[in-house]
Amino acid sequence: MPAAMDEFDARLLNLLQDQIPLVDQPFAAIAGDLQTTEEHVLARASALKAGPPPIIRQISAIFDTKSLGYQSTLVAARIDESHLDQAAQCINAHPGVTHNYLRNHAYNLWYTLAIPPDSRIGLDRTLQILHHESGSLATRMFPTLKLYKIGVSFDLAGEVDPAARSELSGFTETDRAKAMSVPLTDADKPMIRVLQQDLPITSRPFDSWSVEAGVPVQQLLAAAQAYLDQKRMRRFSAVLHHRHAGFGANAMGVWAVPCDKQDQFGAAAASFSAVSHCYLRPTYEDWPYSIFTMVHAPRPEECSAVLAAISDATGIRDYAALYSSREFKKTRLRYFIGDIEAWESARMQRAGP
Repeated sequence: MPAAMDEFDARLLNLLQDQIPLVDQPFAAIAGDLQTTEEHVLARASALKAGPPPIIRQISAIFDTKSLGYQSTLVAARIDESHLDQAAQCINAHPGVTHNYLRNHAYNLWYTLAIPPDSRIGLDRTLQILHHESGSLATRMFPTLKLYKIGVSFDLAGEVDPAARSELSGFTETDRAKAMSVPLTDADKPMIRVLQQDLPITSRPFDSWSVEAGVPVQQLLAAAQAYLDQKRMRRFSAVLHHRHAGFGANAMGVWAVPCDKQDQFGAAAASFSAVSHCYLRPTYEDWPYSIFTMVHAPRPEECSAVLAAISDATGIRDYAALYSSREFKKTRLRYFIGDIEAWESARMQRAGP
């Protein structure tokens, strides 16, 4: 546990990561769960966000990108080491790039890329532009072919064994299918724009948001609850600076799994508590790994132990661990605000008629 945190802070952060109550006074509701006062919760949450070091990165709605009509992909680029900073800066300038990490592999720069439903360039062309502008030696696209789990939550109270398994999972392919079955309307977009913002740590934080959305507080909260029920919103919760929270290592475990064993393996890997993401992705001649698992732990050896436990449980021995050594960008995707469209317009103007 980091020196800036005590046992109460750890319990508070666990609750904030799980789900912020969608009520007028959410921090008072959390205080009730922790048997303390709202004032104490507000004071500690504010301190944990301000730092130093800041542990809470943001408190907001976490929407499912695909169910809002956005296209997205994981991207791997091979960048000359002398050109890494310039390449990362170029890639980060795209508003749809939310995560960008240096990892220990020949494909050394890994980033996520998303584009809106009304993109005029499209995902393939966007990636071609980023490949060219960044000076990448090679670029590989790894879109999600099947989702086995998304469920990022760091156990700061030390209550869960990282190698433990559970039937409970995070957001899955079934949840995404449910979310995709609900049409997005123009009335949803103003609500989404407001709910994706960073929640003020105040007694009644939704009041100012309701004014911004032009609806009563209860209507805004009802919309947020509906998005949760529809699975369009995965959670309304805190996102942490995981390194500041004591989880200094993260390994992207990549697995060469035979086609007839992929679903069985994906379900087994997703059942590990330390696995926050588990996806089926494409393979290439120079990339045999079809399933990706993200593992976070305080130290690299603990990540390695979880991956070894997955290997033992599944019998899959052909895998690699790609550790991140530098974070170039980590932020939330902001939906329906026009920033990606502006990036595209600038590139189209450069290209000419």
